[in-house]
Amino acid sequence: MDNLKAKKGFLCDMDGVIYHGNNLLPGVKDFVEWLHRENKKFLFLTNNSGKTPKELQHKLKRMGLEIEENSFYTSALATAKFLNRQKPGCSAFVIGEAGLFNALHDADITINDVDPDYVVVGETTQYNYDSITKAMRLVNRGAKLIGTNYDLTGPSDSGIIPACRALITPIEVTTGKSAYFVGKPNPLMMRTGLSILGVHSEDTAMIGDRMDTDIIAGIESGIDTILVLTGVTNLENIEQYPYRPRLILNSVADIVSL
Repeated sequence: MDNLKAKKGFLCDMDGVIYHGNNLLPGVKDFVEWLHRENKKFLFLTNNSGKTPKELQHKLKRMGLEIEENSFYTSALATAKFLNRQKPGCSAFVIGEAGLFNALHDADITINDVDPDYVVVGETTQYNYDSITKAMRLVNRGAKLIGTNYDLTGPSDSGIIPACRALITPIEVTTGKSAYFVGKPNPLMMRTGLSILGVHSEDTAMIGDRMDTDIIAGIESGIDTILVLTGVTNLENIEQYPYRPRLILNSVADIVSL
């Protein structure tokens, strides 16, 4: 734990670590106060592409937590940055929410449902047969298939729900094309997080609740890994994976109390 407290930067997942749905998890306020008190650099790094950083800021504010807007980085922002670097001025057919559309717009990527360069799929509740069919036909015509994140499921107030990888699978299966996923565990998102904080990987810790995104992302990026048991992963299903986090904690509150 002394090694953890010596870290200069913290990349922290949100769903299952900071909150469940619209409920702040116990000990989170104390953890954020500790980050400020110890002058730690931190970034909330979320694979959920549905909300903008401003919306995430307001969401936490409604829960009683004041966080600066620039302390959030989403898979939507990472996806927009990736596409802009791959093909500046490109266009995309998008299945997603406002956070994804806004990020693409800000990166000068136009929405196109006729002959787009890319089909981009993110988290959404607006998912139907017509959107799947449209995406399938566009990919078959040559559009490249992009997923904002690799999560198969995600937490909610009502329990586990399908996430991006589950939504994009019908398009992959019907076209025979594999999607490229930009969010965690893709090191691209982790490197951007380190760049935003201005810290090196060896001076940084990744805190997450998922072995298949948060923890493997940290391991592959050379970042210290802390798994918390407030989200998807429990002590039993950790054993399914051939890798382990360095620390397993009940919640982020343990960082402060220990």
